Amino acid sequence: MLDIDEMSSKEIHELLHKVGYGHLGCIHEGKPYVMPMYYYLENSDIYLFTTVGMKTHDIDANPEICLQVEEINGTLHWRSVIVNGRASRLTEQSDIDRAMHWIKECNPTLSPAINRTWTDAEGRSEAIAIYRIHQSEISGRTTDGISSR
Repeated sequence: MLDIDEMSSKEIHELLHKVGYGHLGCIHEGKPYVMPMYYYLENSDIYLFTTVGMKTHDIDANPEICLQVEEINGTLHWRSVIVNGRASRLTEQSDIDRAMHWIKECNPTLSPAINRTWTDAEGRSEAIAIYRIHQSEISGRTTDGISSR
């Protein structure tokens, strides 16, 4: 059997800082829903960047979320972090500007999506939403391929 160990707070923080994307779990129409999501870690705050749509509707309706982040180097070597918390949408322009600066600096590949605007067939335009996760619980597990057998 593969040994699975608890990650230290330092290891959890390092993994969250290194990876930058994960899977966000929230509730959609009363059912669990998981989607890929980029995030940015600043100190102990996690920021989510998205455009207004189903995700923002679901998070605004029920801000209790779960973010799962992993690093897999084979079936015997992996690390995984779970962050449970409450997401709140940034509304102050200074907070939004600061978060956008961090997001663009951390992940320049998002710049085309950030800078692009569009209007769909129904006349709706793209709008950006940024959330801060207020962590209530965080845990991490890791394995280094060692078996206790």
